[in-house]
Amino acid sequence: MLQNPLAIASVSLGQHPSHSLPDKIAAAAANGFSALEIVYADLAAYAATRTPSLTLEDAARTIAELCTTQNMAVLSLNPFKNFEGHHSPLEDRLRTARHWIEIANLLKAKCIQVPSQFDRDNSDGNEDVMISELQKLADLTAEIAPQVGIAYEAVAWGCYVDTWQDSLRIVQRVDRPNFGLCLDSFHLAARLWGDNTAESGKRQGDFHAILEESLTNFMNDCPTEKIFYVQLSDGERYAPPLNPEDRFYDSTFPPTLTWSRHTRPFPLETEMGGYMPVVDIAKAWLVHKDWKGYISFEVFDWRMRNEENGPVSNAQRGRRSWERLVAALQ
Repeated sequence: MLQNPLAIASVSLGQHPSHSLPDKIAAAAANGFSALEIVYADLAAYAATRTPSLTLEDAARTIAELCTTQNMAVLSLNPFKNFEGHHSPLEDRLRTARHWIEIANLLKAKCIQVPSQFDRDNSDGNEDVMISELQKLADLTAEIAPQVGIAYEAVAWGCYVDTWQDSLRIVQRVDRPNFGLCLDSFHLAARLWGDNTAESGKRQGDFHAILEESLTNFMNDCPTEKIFYVQLSDGERYAPPLNPEDRFYDSTFPPTLTWSRHTRPFPLETEMGGYMPVVDIAKAWLVHKDWKGYISFEVFDWRMRNEENGPVSNAQRGRRSWERLVAALQ
């Protein structure tokens, strides 16, 4: 049976303005989660809605204390996006990074999550530049908050890095002890297996073999010491396929980004339309690889925007999902 510590993202506990960060922390703790991934926007909303309003720094201190009283760790502050290879001045990006690092430090967070670059119009794929800039980010983090790691994640719609192999190559080239991987089952499945624009919901060709090859390569090639944590979620099947008439369609978004933002239920929530091969991925990543670190549920579900679908019910959904997954992996 899996004994991994279990985390959940704050955004996965509710997305209505009434779903407060303290309520999310309490609900997660009451349902067996031992850590929280804090979305920056959730922290900012908490700070703004206090009377009087708080600075981000004071909000971070307060939330850190609240987590401590609930025996909850802060796994990450996220998402620090579109950093590496961007055309904006590096000095400006590092100034923003310093702020994030300071907030993460006040939260007592273990990591800052950095998704791979996806602003194609304002970046380029010069990998040497990307590596140099990520090294500067890692070094700045080590200087300000030595206990905070940078968890680099290949997102399925990334311009230059969109597979775990790509992200591992980046991590190895950055070559800093505080710079490692965030692995996400959704991005692997959406990149290699699923297609929300297809009638079948799956990619053309031998997608099963392609996924199996990726998982085999992972077993052979990915060092566990460079995995900082693992994220799991499912993907809701689009029936009919994503098209301009769909309520979530955005012509400026890659289809996988639309999929990710709106329709990612908890693992094995088939009643919510989930159909991705989460069990196959989890079996390779967690069981066969014998990964013992944090597993986090990062879910983006449109239903959570309704006030009645709040932190308690969502934390309970997450717990049921975990129990289903553990049973499926026996």
